Amino acid sequence: MRRTTIALLAALEAAVCTLVGYGIALVPLMVLWATRFELAAPIDVFFRAAADAWLLGHGVDLVVRLDELTAASVGVGGAAEPFTVTIALLGFSLLTFAFGVRIGRRASDSGTPIVGAASAVVVVGLLGTGLGVFGTTDVAAPVVWQGAVMPALVMAAGVLVGIAIAFARGGWSTDVTTGAVRRGVDAFPLAARAGVRSAIRIGVGSAMGVIAVAAVLVTVRIAVEHPTIIGLSQALAAGVDGGIAIVLAELALLPNLVIWAAAWILGPGFALGAGTTVSPSVTLIGPVPGLPLLGGLPAEGAPLGVLWLALPVLLGFGGAVLVARSAPDRDGEPWWVTLAVGLAAGGIAGAVLGVLAACSAGAVGPGRLAEVGPDALLVAASAASSVGVGAIAGAFAARSRSRHGAPEQPGRRLPPDPDDAARPPDAASADTVPLEGLARGGPTR
Repeated sequence: MRRTTIALLAALEAAVCTLVGYGIALVPLMVLWATRFELAAPIDVFFRAAADAWLLGHGVDLVVRLDELTAASVGVGGAAEPFTVTIALLGFSLLTFAFGVRIGRRASDSGTPIVGAASAVVVVGLLGTGLGVFGTTDVAAPVVWQGAVMPALVMAAGVLVGIAIAFARGGWSTDVTTGAVRRGVDAFPLAARAGVRSAIRIGVGSAMGVIAVAAVLVTVRIAVEHPTIIGLSQALAAGVDGGIAIVLAELALLPNLVIWAAAWILGPGFALGAGTTVSPSVTLIGPVPGLPLLGGLPAEGAPLGVLWLALPVLLGFGGAVLVARSAPDRDGEPWWVTLAVGLAAGGIAGAVLGVLAACSAGAVGPGRLAEVGPDALLVAASAASSVGVGAIAGAFAARSRSRHGAPEQPGRRLPPDPDDAARPPDAASADTVPLEGLARGGPTR
């Protein structure tokens, strides 16, 4: 397939990704325009608001200026002054990231992943710039340069992950750029490459394990507290059209809640405003943003909540054992290499979860609402230490088990007997030579 065709296909898919995300933000606003405002309000306001929502979902800061009447109705100090909303509705970012993974895998299958990746990133950056300019109003003004950069970074991250997945499954492609990367990787010693690969597998696997458990925890909390959530939704009296908009906003915020739950599992927890904290040991909550989904938050610290701190340790331990079993050829490596792999795995897990925590936090309003979400540095440090301890323990446990001998696996070939080398050539097979059919001076049949 020609490079021009690959670039055009990737650009088209990136444009579709942007339009789908923008459409998801626009549909509930158009429903409000048709039902609540009865087609009387200027329609361009809703198109601009959808652009602001899409940009906010990719981490673009939004400067808000409320009029005096609206600021008074908000009931939060500082609402009359311009304030910046910095929290990202990660549902939009997750959609762009998923499209990026798909683009990266398809571009890799074509043999020229860099062409497709560059085309997709450039298109998303240009569309983000256009939406940033279009979404600027007197009430809300996105930072235009961030509109050009942040969505493109999300797309680039997804594309790189897609390329990595394709390489892991089908090997390296043959274009110039990936060939240069492969030569650079091959320049490192084999032991170093194996150690880095093991650390990445343990660290990323442990981080994703924490996220998976956090997702299950959020699901359970929503199921248990659904009467409270329904009651809060009814108290808002938003109507059918407003309810649709609130539900879509909550879905866009759901990935944030999963990452907040991961921060809760790791120990630091998260905040819902200045002076508040939600953690396994203590919960201090004041007035919170009026989203019904937040009714699933625990009212107090969980009993025996410190036991959750053992989860990342167990994940690191289990990941190290599984990786060590899949690489038996590294049983004879020095002890300091095993230690370095465990430490690196902890650092990778901390980096992944710290970045996710930073992306999920931010300001949702003025005053005390400027601090919402987890502390990224605390989350990274907690994840790195707990996963690192578990990975080191698991790696050395697997190392000790392999050196002291493991039970023989069914179907596993035994090592050759050294005594066989000293036997005459015919001695090894003397016990199995059939005696029937032998002829004096003739061949064996």
